[in-house]
Formats: sequence, C-alpha cells, structure tokens
Amino acid sequence: MSTIEFYDQHSQDFFESTVNADMSELYQPFVHHLSSGSCILDAGCGSGRDSKAFIGLGYNVTAIDASAQLAKAASKYIGQSVSVCQFEQLEQQPRFAGIWACASLLHVAATDLPNTFAILANTLVDGGVFYCSFKYGDQERIHDGRFFTDADETRLQQWLQQTNLIINQTWVTADVRPGRENEKWLNAILIKAIK
Repeated sequence: MSTIEFYDQHSQDFFESTVNADMSELYQPFVHHLSSGSCILDAGCGSGRDSKAFIGLGYNVTAIDASAQLAKAASKYIGQSVSVCQFEQLEQQPRFAGIWACASLLHVAATDLPNTFAILANTLVDGGVFYCSFKYGDQERIHDGRFFTDADETRLQQWLQQTNLIINQTWVTADVRPGRENEKWLNAILIKAIK
C-alpha cells in the first residue's frame, strides 16, 4: 500500500487525530514574514487545520493534498476547494508569498527532496517564506503503512544546496498531540533568495 492509499483509507481517523492539534505557536515565525492578505500555498494540507487558521487570519490560501479523501474532508472543513495534487504536478509560476509544508515533505524520498524543494521554490515569489517540518532524525523508514524521511539540520542543508532557498532559522519541538510528546520535530523557516 502506498502512503497516499494509506491516507485515502484512513482519512477520517487522520482528520480527527490532527484537526484539533494546536499549532498556533508555529504560525508566528511564518506569518512574521508575510504582509496581510498574502497568498499562501498549504502544500499537503491534510485535515485543513492550518489552512483554516490562515484563512481566519485573512490570508489567501491555496490548499493541496495528494489524498483525494483527505482533500474532500479538508474542503468541507475549510469551506473552499482543496485540489488533489502532488508536489511535482504544481504549476511552477511564482505566485505565492508563503509556502506552508507542515509534516508533508516527510513522505518524499530523500533522493527526491532536492528536486521537490526546487519545484516548490519555483512557485514562491523572490523573498518569499517557506515553512517545513520533518520528524527529527536521519533515516528513511516505513511506519504504520506510511513512508517517512526524517531530517536533521545537516540533511536539510544538503537538500537545499541546489535551490535558491536559504535557511532563516531551524528549531526542534515536541509533538503537540496527546501521548506523542516524546516525538521530536525539526521545523525550518526558509527564504527564497532575491535575484
């Protein structure tokens, strides 16, 4: 079973286990770089939790997810259409001031991540901000039927070498979901270099 099939089959459980997770602390370092009403791409929006928060803050949000079932649930939750789309299918036009990729790039193989970061960077305007998060570590693994690529600061730096994304800050947090406090996450704010 692929990771996308996993989310299609378990969309309701995943939606319910993530939709109420309080991520508000992570929003501040991201929105700090955005002007009001900016266009944000929620890349791999899952339940739509973060899209809903950004819409509530007055941002113009485009949400995508590779799982048709999650996109359907998220569309209903946020009150606007969520496109079923994989990262490599994005139209590479610089139209977003911000990209939010919370716990979504971690399902991309490590060898594919440099190209995936480059594709996403092409949708950002110069000076745009890019948030991403990975489970903290340095391996690839299958867990509960899903594929994961973990990241630490060194791996992230390596994946970005061939892109015009620069690390602005990284920090490590504990998982906010009940019972998962021992799981650590690498968070990063990247900025697209101005040519």
